[in-house]
Amino acid sequence: MDKKEISLGHGDYLKVKTSKIVEVHDTLNVIDGGSNVLLDVEIKVDFNTVPEKYHEVFMNMISAKYFGKVSYGDNPFSACAPNSEKKWWQLFKKTTYQ
Repeated sequence: MDKKEISLGHGDYLKVKTSKIVEVHDTLNVIDGGSNVLLDVEIKVDFNTVPEKYHEVFMNMISAKYFGKVSYGDNPFSACAPNSEKKWWQLFKKTTYQ
């Protein structure tokens, strides 16, 4: 959690904390006898409550749960590295145990 103190002068300080709020918006639509009834859905998440290394995982969980889409490790800003593929001859590589 990043905190910054700003001096207002005469010994007064203002403490400012950065926020990492993620908002998810969706709209539900009900058609009843030719009229539409809309319901706006808003979900707010405070990512400051979890360590930064889990932000991408939680973001993917949120997008998968509420939007049915996820880009785990398949985007340029992803910190998740995909599994490396082994060649067929590497499967038989001799290992030594100590």
